[in-house]
Amino acid sequence: MPSEKKILTTHVGSLIRPPELLPFIRAKQNKEPYDADAYAKCLRESVAAVVGRQVAAGVDIPSDGEFGKGISWSQYVLDRMSGFIRRPAKPGEHGFARGADRARFAEFYKELDAADGPPAAVNASAGIAVCTGPVKYTGQAELQRDIDNFKAALAQAGAKQGFLPVAAPASVIPDRVNEHYKSEEDLLVAIAEAMRTEYKAIVDAGLYVQLDDARLAVTYDRMVPPKSFGEYKSWVARQVELINHALEGIPEDRVRYHVCWGSWPGPHTTDVPLKSIVDEILKVKAGLYLIEGANPRHEHEWQVWKEVKLPSGRKLAPGVISHSTNVVEHPELVAERVGRLAKILGPENVLASTDCGFAQGPFHRRVHPTVMWAKLESMAEGAKLAAAAT
Repeated sequence: MPSEKKILTTHVGSLIRPPELLPFIRAKQNKEPYDADAYAKCLRESVAAVVGRQVAAGVDIPSDGEFGKGISWSQYVLDRMSGFIRRPAKPGEHGFARGADRARFAEFYKELDAADGPPAAVNASAGIAVCTGPVKYTGQAELQRDIDNFKAALAQAGAKQGFLPVAAPASVIPDRVNEHYKSEEDLLVAIAEAMRTEYKAIVDAGLYVQLDDARLAVTYDRMVPPKSFGEYKSWVARQVELINHALEGIPEDRVRYHVCWGSWPGPHTTDVPLKSIVDEILKVKAGLYLIEGANPRHEHEWQVWKEVKLPSGRKLAPGVISHSTNVVEHPELVAERVGRLAKILGPENVLASTDCGFAQGPFHRRVHPTVMWAKLESMAEGAKLAAAAT
């Protein structure tokens, strides 16, 4: 009897933190005393629970939910890297407070920030990270804790594989200020080399490493204008070089690379088109590319893959469910989204995924937790429908 056809499912990584974990994270962020043993126990149990829930929902390649990160998906590195301090932001230093989308829809963003609270990168009260000394990776102990918790959870849930999401070099500590290195280029190289320690440790532990890189696409909105598209494209090309520098010595088939246009629920009218940067994205030495594709601004871009060919041995995990709406996608819509790419690229080269993470930090979520699980279940059901139709 032939084996059952299957299209694997995964997601981008960040999941909504359980309420029992949040008091510990808040205390850590505020540098207040907390029970370290109780935190370690709560974190370990929370990771085990969330991995088990992912497997039950039909996720083939789960993550640890990023539960071990004390800050956001990109700022967490402040806890794992030397050379940075926090100080109050000066006017204009927060890049995420700027941008063509925010300029055009200023009234909308004023209401959004008032309702949800501005993200940390826009919130001046959060301060800004300033590089004042040599950048070195110092988070080995915390990283090993996350690896150990995750591997134990995978074994308990019966999952064969899993991934840990980390920040790509360009997305490490966004809008940082350099007051130590001779140039921004020197700082970027130092960050890439420091992050290699994290990337390599994850892969050496037998896990997939996923590099999250919202900055690659989002920077277009911040840069053009006044700069030209050519200047932006040159910047992208350099970031890709730095990613590959950071990945030196790491097998490509153990690397996942995620690109999105920022997770915020805004108009996104000034996003750079995928077709304009896909050539550079595919230069990243990764075995799997996770690219946003379910939201109404970018869903049409599945057609890019009619003309663009994946490099040999690489796979695509398009976003087929959105992280930014509480509407749960119908499994048949998921199957349609997966199936049309499976026909172009081959079902063996396509995985079903989410557009982005469901929580950009411990205290910032995009949907209700019950909706998050319903979406993942719908994704898994839709992937089964798509596989049966191939």
